[in-house]
Amino acid sequence: MPDSEREAELFDAERTLQAAQRAGDVAALDQLLVDQLIAVGPDGGTYTKRDDLAAHRDRTSVIEELVEEDLNLLVVGSTGVTFFLGRVAGVFDGVPFAGRLRYTRTWVRDDTHGWRVLAAHISPV
Repeated sequence: MPDSEREAELFDAERTLQAAQRAGDVAALDQLLVDQLIAVGPDGGTYTKRDDLAAHRDRTSVIEELVEEDLNLLVVGSTGVTFFLGRVAGVFDGVPFAGRLRYTRTWVRDDTHGWRVLAAHISPV
């Protein structure tokens, strides 16, 4: 499959992930994250897939607003990286937050699952 097709699929996967985050859709997030996921949050802490799903399931992490300002990506073979910049507001670990955040996500693709997030880094801008 040419990289242009994979790029289009990765854009779709990123936007599907954003929608799942806004909706708190644990089932969709479960499909979009690899089991080995490691994410670095804006607080500098590291989080696993299990942590992320539990936070959405328990509603200790709620994204009330997620507005994309910029989205770029890079695809090399079956690996992709998305660079999201946007306004995000909600509740994290019971504490309200709002601000501009940059999400850098590393994605892996296989024929069975499509694109899924392997690693993420989130930082305030």
